[in-house]
Amino acid sequence: MSESAAASNGDFVQSLARGLAVIRAFDAEHAELTLSDVARRADMTRAAARRFLLTLQTLGYVASDDRSFRLTPRVLELGFSYLSSLSLPEIVQPHLESLSREVGESVSAAVLDGTDIVYVARVPTRRIMSVRITIGTRFPAYATSMGRVLLAGLRPSDADAVLTASDLRPLTERTLAGPAVLREELAAVRAQGWALVDGELEPGLRSVAVPLHGRDGRVVAAVNVSTSATRDSVEHVRDAYLPALRAAAAAIDAELHLV
Repeated sequence: MSESAAASNGDFVQSLARGLAVIRAFDAEHAELTLSDVARRADMTRAAARRFLLTLQTLGYVASDDRSFRLTPRVLELGFSYLSSLSLPEIVQPHLESLSREVGESVSAAVLDGTDIVYVARVPTRRIMSVRITIGTRFPAYATSMGRVLLAGLRPSDADAVLTASDLRPLTERTLAGPAVLREELAAVRAQGWALVDGELEPGLRSVAVPLHGRDGRVVAAVNVSTSATRDSVEHVRDAYLPALRAAAAAIDAELHLV
């Protein structure tokens, strides 16, 4: 349900939604914001932004100096409430660490949230993107290897709905951004069981991903290996990293089936 549709529901609490929008205005590239910045990024008036910021400050989620605001570590409580109820990160992490040692590259796990993937576990070896990736980092699903295996794990009609709701645009000159070509790509991913993305999210970034399955066989998450085009060819990513990735995913699946 869209926010506009939800807002017409008598049970929808708009003030809560707007307060969360203020929190989401902050990210890795905007760690400190002025009142005007928050109002613009959260799409609200300065007066409204000020009320929400002062409320969050009183609750300990926001700190400020004379001109700028920033989130406090207490905000992590909101995310860790989710992570603590989810056994996935705890199960995945040791397998990611072992896989990263084996292939010598960064490895991650993510889940699908709306039109985005959200990182829930990660073992970085070196920085290969301009944006620092941490737990909770979001990227558009259509342009990522993990996003494509997660979308391919949905019913085609559900995957189409996600694509329709996505802001499909070329992030690089290589990005597949058309609905038709993405449907074809998802069909191929669904058939082969893995996705390889070459420079579509960011130039020079290559990654290969496979799905993770719950006890009922549904795709519940994805894991990937990411590397730089200057170090590894597409063939090496596919022939060397994919088998190791599949083996790690099979081991994770075996544990998830016991949960």
